[in-house]
Amino acid sequence: MLIAAEGTGKTKAKATKNLEWIFEVSPVIRSCPKVPEENEVMMAVTSSCKEGNKIAMDNGKYVRYTPEQVDALERLYHECPKPSSMRRQQLIRECPILANIEPKQIKVWFQNRRCREKQRKEASRLQAVNRKLTAMNKLLMEENDRLQKQVSQLVYENSYFRQQTQNATLATTDTSCESVVTSGQHHLTPQHPPRDASPAGLLSIAEETLTEFLSKATGTAVEWVQMPGMKPGPDSIGIVAISHGCTGVAARACGLVGLDPTRVAEILKDRPSWFRDCRAVDVMNVLSTGNGGTIELLYMQLYAPTTLAPARDFWLLRYTSVLEDGSLVVCERSLNNTQNGPSIPPAANFVRAEMLPSGYLIRPCEGGGSIIHIVDHMDLEPWSVPEVLRPLYESSTLLAQKTTMAALRHLRQISQEISQPNVTGWGRRPAALRALSQKLSKGFNEAVNGFTDEGWSMLESDGVDDVTLLVNSSPGKMMGINLSYSNGFPSMGNAVLCAKASMLLQNVPPAILLRFLREHRSEWADSGIDAYSAAAVKAGPCSLPVSRGGSFGGQVILPLAHTIEHEEFMEVIKLENMGHYRDDMIMPGDIFLLQLCSGVDENAVGTCAELIFAPIDASFSDDAPIIPSGFRIIPLDSGMDASSPNRTLDLASTLEVGAAGNRATGDHSGRCGSTKSVMTIAFQFVYEIHLQENVATMARQYVRSIIASVQRVALALSPSRFGSLADFRTPPGTPEAQTLGRWICDSYRCYLGVELLKNEGSESILKMLWHHTDAVLCCSLKALPVFTFANQAGLDMLETTLVALQDISLEKIFDENGRKALFAEFPQVMQQGFMCLQGGICLSSMGRPVSYERAVAWKVVNDEENAHCICFMFINWSFV
Repeated sequence: MLIAAEGTGKTKAKATKNLEWIFEVSPVIRSCPKVPEENEVMMAVTSSCKEGNKIAMDNGKYVRYTPEQVDALERLYHECPKPSSMRRQQLIRECPILANIEPKQIKVWFQNRRCREKQRKEASRLQAVNRKLTAMNKLLMEENDRLQKQVSQLVYENSYFRQQTQNATLATTDTSCESVVTSGQHHLTPQHPPRDASPAGLLSIAEETLTEFLSKATGTAVEWVQMPGMKPGPDSIGIVAISHGCTGVAARACGLVGLDPTRVAEILKDRPSWFRDCRAVDVMNVLSTGNGGTIELLYMQLYAPTTLAPARDFWLLRYTSVLEDGSLVVCERSLNNTQNGPSIPPAANFVRAEMLPSGYLIRPCEGGGSIIHIVDHMDLEPWSVPEVLRPLYESSTLLAQKTTMAALRHLRQISQEISQPNVTGWGRRPAALRALSQKLSKGFNEAVNGFTDEGWSMLESDGVDDVTLLVNSSPGKMMGINLSYSNGFPSMGNAVLCAKASMLLQNVPPAILLRFLREHRSEWADSGIDAYSAAAVKAGPCSLPVSRGGSFGGQVILPLAHTIEHEEFMEVIKLENMGHYRDDMIMPGDIFLLQLCSGVDENAVGTCAELIFAPIDASFSDDAPIIPSGFRIIPLDSGMDASSPNRTLDLASTLEVGAAGNRATGDHSGRCGSTKSVMTIAFQFVYEIHLQENVATMARQYVRSIIASVQRVALALSPSRFGSLADFRTPPGTPEAQTLGRWICDSYRCYLGVELLKNEGSESILKMLWHHTDAVLCCSLKALPVFTFANQAGLDMLETTLVALQDISLEKIFDENGRKALFAEFPQVMQQGFMCLQGGICLSSMGRPVSYERAVAWKVVNDEENAHCICFMFINWSFV
């Protein structure tokens, strides 16, 4: 959003400057390539299109194809766009009408046809970009007009207050009793009489709400400032702003979505489908207005984000209407002070909050899609929570992230799913995966809040109030849990116990802490509890998790799905060789967890970080029971620590050293000053009701051990443990990783005679290697080589993470022919020191084929010139 503060002239200059990028792009977009007509039958033997190899040139003759010949070639093209020589000869034999055409001419026809298809796709893409830029240009010009009005208003108010100040200074001293009383009354909050909630009164309130909403969405009723970190552009989510100096908290967003206005309104009205904090929205009454609009009376409940605060509810009026210019408007406001109409008293365990005029302005966009303005304005009654938590309810940034931007992201996600209806994530469609993520989030929110109307009841404390225990044996909660898992263990629990706690963290970036909890599960999790939760075995003294040797296994992270901007992703965690307990016997097996992760971007301001997971059956059926547990970390201020993404990796080695290590690793640069966040932990366990006491004791001990682990991790992550940040400068990565990077580059120079990296000043070798454009991977020298290191490009190619990398063996990424060719030449690496591989196909960890132009393998030796590992570099790779 564009901000001007000192005058109209300066505002115009800024407006012009901020729009320059639109007009710089426009000439390129306007010159779209002309696409040949579909029914062209005159095909040149020579072609200017190139597809890898140079096309053979002929003598410039033209061949005229009949419509029947074109139809036959088109049919084959749709079956196989790039037929082999044998397939083209077969086509000539099968189609007599092509008998007079030479195979070389048919080859050129297919080359031209592929070139034409490529041009058509490129033209379509450019036209779509052109439409998007035109709409964004219009949106920015409207935003500039609104800002100019806002600046004019500020200039007028500034002159008015300056004149008032001068008049007060020149005026004679007036200490009369009347003046004192008058000035005191000026600051009193006016007490408005109750509003009429009869049908006629509701229509009046609706029209007033519409006017106030439009003045916020497109006018100057609220002073909007650009949200930190949000910049408008053709690929951005939109223009996002937060309020400055108004009642309550408010956020505003403008953006483009590829859906028609009616569909947009339908999605946004279904608030629980996209707003994760929304528990329920009940429509209590519906009224039709004379102008074709609709008035709805709603009762809405929001979950509390932490165990330390009560939930919120709202009694709302929603007004849907169509403006004269065809724009669709959905606006809302609270009905807290009404009479002569329906009302909802505040519910137990809820605080009645107020929604000030808010809503959605949806305008059709030329060429399809919609331009949408979103305004969220609430008074969340911060007085009802402890003072340390009040920033949660006084931060417009948090409101923007959790509500306003969530709505835009959801619309963009659905638009992409409609335009690209591909099956992803283990054969599941995006809508099914989105339903799973909502199921995880809703289950975690229910555990954190523990509403009595859902069957939750609190257990007595053991004398220490740090962990709260709730139990739920209601039929609604237990429905669907009593299933049998594919590992043969029946889930026979008849109740659910939830252990939850909240804690305040100091100077710990939520994104970094969450990444560590995700990537280093063994630092805080207990394998026996994981096995118990997954199997939910029948009761017995030995079925409770205890410390037993050999029950720990490795963690493999399998990517499943992610949103457009990667702010949220879902994955399956495979815990290998975990011990399941049954009748005092340990039975090895694998455990699968469905995991939802969000808020791992350290640069996002005010983002809530969540890690929610639940045991699932290996069959991963859609109707499988989901009993989620996890962590939620919410920043209590808007500042974010600008830390290096390598800190999580460095922390692993820091924790391994222990307290005696005193080694400071990682890049802990960040802004000075304290940052606070609140962390909520909730774990659920299915159990037999007669084992409640034993399970309760186990759950308390487990959550307390997790709290201790988190505190230890937080201490390691906190910059304060390293002293002053001003003089703290350490290179990213552990010393071991720095050494490995040096060995890789030195060995490459030794065996191939050239430098692997270009010297770019003060940047470390590891950092340059990490950002290298080609995929660099190291594997061990064991009988079954496994990968031990990869740079960012290597991780992208294998579609994995540094944690899961060590579970991928070298032979898994090649097919049968690739493995034979690789192992036939592998001894050459050990003797000669390197080998070159021709281009081919390998596989990612998700089974996707990856093509590469060529590859180089070389032996990596340490300082004693002993072989340490084998390094591979895949050049110019891409997904097929």
